[in-house]
Amino acid sequence: MAKASRASQFVMESDEVESMARESGVSVLELLPSLVKSAKMLARPPISNYQVGAVGLGSDGRIFFGVNLEFPGLPLNHSVHAEQFLITNAGLNGSARIEYIAVSSAPCGHCRQFLQEIRGGSEIKIRITSEENQNPSQTSQLGELAFSPLSHFLPHRFGPDDLLDKDVPLLLEPHHYGLFLAETDKNRHCCNGFGAGSFEELKRAALEAANRAHAPYSGCPSGVSIVDSRGRIFSGSYAESAAYNPSLGPLQAALVAYVAGGGSYDQIVGAVLVEKEAAVVGQESTARLLLESISPGCDFIVFRCPTKEEC
Repeated sequence: MAKASRASQFVMESDEVESMARESGVSVLELLPSLVKSAKMLARPPISNYQVGAVGLGSDGRIFFGVNLEFPGLPLNHSVHAEQFLITNAGLNGSARIEYIAVSSAPCGHCRQFLQEIRGGSEIKIRITSEENQNPSQTSQLGELAFSPLSHFLPHRFGPDDLLDKDVPLLLEPHHYGLFLAETDKNRHCCNGFGAGSFEELKRAALEAANRAHAPYSGCPSGVSIVDSRGRIFSGSYAESAAYNPSLGPLQAALVAYVAGGGSYDQIVGAVLVEKEAAVVGQESTARLLLESISPGCDFIVFRCPTKEEC
């Protein structure tokens, strides 16, 4: 079984991928499913205790890991699915496209729908390693032949093409909503001992994340940044689905970045949410509920902003 190095638990650079494949005597596509077990071990599902690992190959040759996250005491719809983690992780690291995914269990309908938000998503190739474990004869079918396109798993798709114009940016494509923050009360806030300078950095990170959000259906972008007791800042952007329910909240996206960075929830000391003013889709209530569950002492501040077009 191939294992990713500790320094790159959730991302493998292309040269590392190629080197590992050569050393293992396999192609990159054959390497991909061998990494799924390593990904699965990084999952955090304290409610179901059912670990899921997903590994994706980007168009730039990098490999991204994804795992499922569950949060104690909260309804399961707050959870992050492994495929959502993988796509969010890829986006946080600037990847424009995922071409192949190997996953430990068959993607649920929720994840099949979420993957549709990527342009050409129906052509993403997927390999389910649990089925190979149950049917060893399938393991001889290596390489691209063992992968099936997402359209095989979701043949009658409903997605962005049904609701959006062709030129609207999709998930993993550049966005900028033009939200801005008024330069007032700059020194008013601090986060559990972090002064105004750190808070300003946290606020800017949340604003940048909000402007990168994928919110074409509601028009309500949002972003969250979190800071831990070591002063490290992580941010995440809201990502909508055409089917609405599989949408991923901005705090969950920030927690993907935090988990990928080796963070422990109880070390989160501050969080900022930036969202559109008068939004019909608001994130404050659900974000506050999640933060109270995983880090009760965390300071949480919300900013609602206009866009430049609205001023």
